Amino acid sequence: PLPPLKGPIDLEANKNQPFWVRVKAPRDVPAGTYKGSLSLQGQDYSADVPLSVEVYDFVLPDRMTCTTAFGFSPSNVFRYQKVTDAEQRRQVIDKYWASFSTHHISPYDPSPLDDLKVTWPRIDGEQIKPVFDWTAWDAAMARGIDYYHFNSFRLSIPGLGGGTFHARREPELLGYSEDKPQYKAAFSAYCHEVQEHLREKGWLDEAYVYWFDEPDPKDYQFVMNGFGKLKEAAPDINRMLTEQVDPNLVGGPNIWCPVSNNYKNEPAEERRKYGEKFWWYVCTGPKAPYCTLFIDHPGTELRVWLWQTWQRKIDGILVWQSNYWTSSAAYPDANQPQNPYADPMGWRSGYSTPDGEKKPWGNGDGRFIYPPEAAADAHPSGPVLDGPVDSIRWEMLRDGIEDYEYLAILKKLLEGKKDKITADQRQECAVLLDVPQDIARDMTTFTKDPAPIEARRDRVARAIVLLSIVR
Repeated sequence: PLPPLKGPIDLEANKNQPFWVRVKAPRDVPAGTYKGSLSLQGQDYSADVPLSVEVYDFVLPDRMTCTTAFGFSPSNVFRYQKVTDAEQRRQVIDKYWASFSTHHISPYDPSPLDDLKVTWPRIDGEQIKPVFDWTAWDAAMARGIDYYHFNSFRLSIPGLGGGTFHARREPELLGYSEDKPQYKAAFSAYCHEVQEHLREKGWLDEAYVYWFDEPDPKDYQFVMNGFGKLKEAAPDINRMLTEQVDPNLVGGPNIWCPVSNNYKNEPAEERRKYGEKFWWYVCTGPKAPYCTLFIDHPGTELRVWLWQTWQRKIDGILVWQSNYWTSSAAYPDANQPQNPYADPMGWRSGYSTPDGEKKPWGNGDGRFIYPPEAAADAHPSGPVLDGPVDSIRWEMLRDGIEDYEYLAILKKLLEGKKDKITADQRQECAVLLDVPQDIARDMTTFTKDPAPIEARRDRVARAIVLLSIVR
């Protein structure tokens, strides 16, 4: 975690104290090199540390090319920060969304306080046609997409059932099982109306249905049945599945999202021919020597992961949770949840894990942001209305997503101006779109030093500036 420095601090003698310095250039600041210094003062000590920042002559878009989809628990925030007032909850969530937005991360649900309202009035004695009140949900979604620039959201579809490799829920809607004509009529009506509303709002590209997680082969028939119903009722809504390509799943999802070490290029390229997309994810796996999300790995790994994402033409990244601060299994006492500052482990919960049993998922798994320090143990003296404390890994994700965006900008410029530059310039720019081996040679051989990443980013930036002035 990177707790903000709010004033003077006491330091232990003869021990180094690192500081994390962040500089944000306003969008309209002229390009150039800006110099300043950081002044440090203590008892019998003072120092001025020079600081130099170069601003390039282009701006990043508000909305990133790389799709992001990260889980987030509002209930954890309200529990730890003791926020019960409805208006205060909105204030706090806005501060969390500001952190997500600044780091170019999209939460699964941008409207956690404004659920979609739907009723099922009886017509001729049956409830088969939904009536939607879009007002609050639309306003929250518009704020997430237009103001915070989130580029995806998870769409819930009732009646599909769901589950994981561990357990699953059978399809049911309004008390009807899926073999009943009332179910089929209600499900079709719901899906069609949602699809057309998203089309009207221009949000079809951002929406995805993620209703089953990490299926085993025993679940494939169940999963394909659900995808078949969804595909028939709402063919234009994206269907995402956290699984690698398997012949028995082809025709179901149109966004494949395998865990990173299960991604295979050959079957992915075959599915891309049919317009299907690929995301990938990391969680408790993979472990070393792959790029991971764990605290006790090199800080560069999550940034390198985005270069590997670009390298494999993958469109998006997913992580199951961002503020998994406690485990209901490892810390079953509701009055004494985990202090994520004191215990960095992401302990297993769910999956029939007994109360009190500590099974490790990995240090930092599911935890990129932290509660304010005053709420670290979930026992503040009163409501804490601050936003989250960021982490080094949260910062590395932002830098990696921006690295990806630099490459996307350069690719677009090269495609648009290839006939206006020399063959040598085309070749130089094209080479920069490849990920060099000193950053990532393969999935398990990559840099642990940020220097080659920074050097390559600088070269890409200068190529963007060069192409931007070509007319």
